[in-house]
Amino acid sequence: MRSLLFFGALLFILPLTALALQTETFGWEGSDAVLGIYGNGVATIETVSPVYTGSQSLKFEETPLGGTPQAFVGWIQDLNDGDTVAASFWVYDDTPSASPSGRIWGHWNDDPTDPTVYDGSASGNTTYSDGTGWSFLEWEWTIVDGHTGLIIEGRIYSSTEYDTLWFDDLTVIAPDGATILFPGDITSLERNTWGAIKTSF
Repeated sequence: MRSLLFFGALLFILPLTALALQTETFGWEGSDAVLGIYGNGVATIETVSPVYTGSQSLKFEETPLGGTPQAFVGWIQDLNDGDTVAASFWVYDDTPSASPSGRIWGHWNDDPTDPTVYDGSASGNTTYSDGTGWSFLEWEWTIVDGHTGLIIEGRIYSSTEYDTLWFDDLTVIAPDGATILFPGDITSLERNTWGAIKTSF
């Protein structure tokens, strides 16, 4: 009887372990703006205003006008089919019912070292920032088709050159076994790897 009770308790605990998640946040409080950019986007650190929390945010400007610029703001690696990743951020847009507007989107990147690799669209939230100031945007992705990496994008949709949005307070929720990288982490990773190589000789 005790064995049956133990086995039943084990079955109850295992799903909880399998669902263990980690949450990481990033607020652009350092000197690194993005992991990469696609399209005609210019990314810089904003230190004046608007800032949602802290003292800095990400300023993302379209110049020259053309396409849909994408700022790569998060990279989640070591994923498996069926895993889920949720991400959210705040976008500052003060143009109601007009451009520019922002969205949260994603694409697959299965390369272990290069954040600019594109392995297909992962889609995202079709809701745009509402133009009334700071808007909260979020989405959850399910990993499919053998993909192992996901890039989180902040997108700008413009009608005029130099249209600008601001992003702040990125949050990523991923499985415990995944690796979450933010702007600045790639540089640190490369330095650490090179340092380890040099010390081995």
